[in-house]
Amino acid sequence: MTVGRPREFDPDEVLETAMKLFWEHGFDGVSISDLTDATGINRRSLYAAFGSKEELFGRAVWRYLDGPGGFVAAALQQPTARDVAEIMLHGAADSYTDPGRPRGCLLVHGALAAGEGTDAVRVDLAQQRDASVKALARRFDEAQAAGELPGVNTLVLARSGPTGAPACLSDPCATVIDMHLPGRLTADGLGDGRL
Repeated sequence: MTVGRPREFDPDEVLETAMKLFWEHGFDGVSISDLTDATGINRRSLYAAFGSKEELFGRAVWRYLDGPGGFVAAALQQPTARDVAEIMLHGAADSYTDPGRPRGCLLVHGALAAGEGTDAVRVDLAQQRDASVKALARRFDEAQAAGELPGVNTLVLARSGPTGAPACLSDPCATVIDMHLPGRLTADGLGDGRL
């Protein structure tokens, strides 16, 4: 049995650094050289530990959803629609404006900077955003069945955000298209800022 040298890096720290890089610069905005420079590990170690850049990005997205984007899962567990909206709004505001983190949402930024040849990345991010919107709509359906939100189209509410604010303020899974429509105010400075 051959024993290799032990890793000289903490995979969790590398993943945290990669998550922040992808969050700030998007998928295409981060090169392997950027990753090795920021993490201090060489290409060979990076590939051995995390596979391809796409695989590392996927793991970074899951880390984001379990960490800074975790307020979505927490919101879905709340007992009332008002509580769901409150957790979504405060969670998004806290996560997207934390001075120690990149601004905005990794699921949106990752797709914005994913150019040609990265269709799989964009499709995966779009599916994750859509799944979150549908989960929020299902939670609002439950609230509606309990007598809350009478007469409300819960899917529209989930897509626009439970507070009526622009989706990017209250729903971290806003579609990229919504964020770039003229006349939209966005939390991370994208769009033209007009209402």
